[in-house]
Amino acid sequence: MRRRAWFLAAVLLAASCGGDGGGGSGELDGLTVFAAASLTEVFEEIAPDATFNFAGSDELATQIREGAPADVYAAASPRYPNELAAEGFLLQPQVFATNRLVVVVPADNPAGIQSVDGLGREGVRLVIGAEGVPVGDYTRSVLETIGAEAVLDSVVSHEQDVKGVLGKVVSGDADAGFVYVTDAKAAGDEVESIELPPQPPVEYPIGIVTETESMEAAEAFVELVLSEDARQALEDAGFGLP
Repeated sequence: MRRRAWFLAAVLLAASCGGDGGGGSGELDGLTVFAAASLTEVFEEIAPDATFNFAGSDELATQIREGAPADVYAAASPRYPNELAAEGFLLQPQVFATNRLVVVVPADNPAGIQSVDGLGREGVRLVIGAEGVPVGDYTRSVLETIGAEAVLDSVVSHEQDVKGVLGKVVSGDADAGFVYVTDAKAAGDEVESIELPPQPPVEYPIGIVTETESMEAAEAFVELVLSEDARQALEDAGFGLP
């Protein structure tokens, strides 16, 4: 609770510096952050009074292109922030955190899965992210790298974000799913994790939307995410740091 109070005070103090203009009041409640679903818990801890739109990074990028009222964009892949920056929708993004994939199974593990090889057994129900969704693209890339693409034959559902994958596993509608280690950690004893071979880190960039009307608050939020206390919160949630 003390950490939350510090985060809120820091944002309000930083955002209040400078003039009031362009519709940006400098208050946290005037800020809208579009963020990858895997950032839900940690961003709500860092800035509990901000307005968040959590979804798949690809979906959020589409919304920004279509004029959705976003001030800051944080994604689970460099692809979409870089594209938006090149198209003029986003100021230069910077990486603030990393993540990695694991396989999760329900706590009671009814399918008895102990490794990636077990995902290819007959009858196993595997859930992964859809193509174009970062967690789905990372999953396919890892499976290709380790020569286990055959397990894709076990896929019964393609989800639009990592929370959808995790939800299917927790509910028992799937025997296994590929999620970020941070989501597995947030699920606690509802799932068991199976480690994957070493893989390139998943990178999380953050950037300010070019057309924001709350530039001061957006800058303050980015500074907050890059602060030492926020980095500690990210580490506590299981994220890596660049």
